[in-house]
Amino acid sequence: MVLIFAAVDYDDAKSAFINLFKFFIHFIKDHRMSQYDESPEQIAQATEGYVMQQTMLRIKDPKPSLAFYQNVLGMKLLGKYDFPEMKFTLYFLGYEPTQPEGDDKTKAKWVFGRPALIELTHNWGTENDDSFTGYHSGNDEPKGFGHIGISVPDVYAASERFAKYDVEFVKKPDDGSMKGLAFIKDPDGYWIEILSPDGITDIIFGK
Repeated sequence: MVLIFAAVDYDDAKSAFINLFKFFIHFIKDHRMSQYDESPEQIAQATEGYVMQQTMLRIKDPKPSLAFYQNVLGMKLLGKYDFPEMKFTLYFLGYEPTQPEGDDKTKAKWVFGRPALIELTHNWGTENDDSFTGYHSGNDEPKGFGHIGISVPDVYAASERFAKYDVEFVKKPDDGSMKGLAFIKDPDGYWIEILSPDGITDIIFGK
């Protein structure tokens, strides 16, 4: 009996030690920070000219993806860049009203200075690969990336139009407790929040 209890105690102690060790490692990682410090003025000076320039999404097939972002969401294709040696293409889309004239390098420099663009990355061949099941949207387990957001004047009118394109809804404007807010999916399953400035502030602060 003593030997049995001793074995149980040993296993329990071993398990507790392993769990404590894992906690200690995670604690170190979570609290490991640089000691470098800057004043608000130094931060502002060092980051002057920074722009939130792009969000990159990997896509299976550029044809339906470009049709979705250009036709359904009304974005413009601002730049397309092929990398034959690495076999992928980048597409940059946004809501810029005008585009500059000039050679390809001049236009590319302009594109990479625009704020809030969508970069669609297509790795060649995925569109014809039956074994390719698609990319993780970020909203399945384990969850990570959530969504991009598009601000529109009228969420209800926008949603009615999206329905005509047979767009898949995650949430329609009147679903759930957050009224006047919609979520749709693009062809690769990425979520897109459809919001209006008035509607989202009413949700946050009340009418």
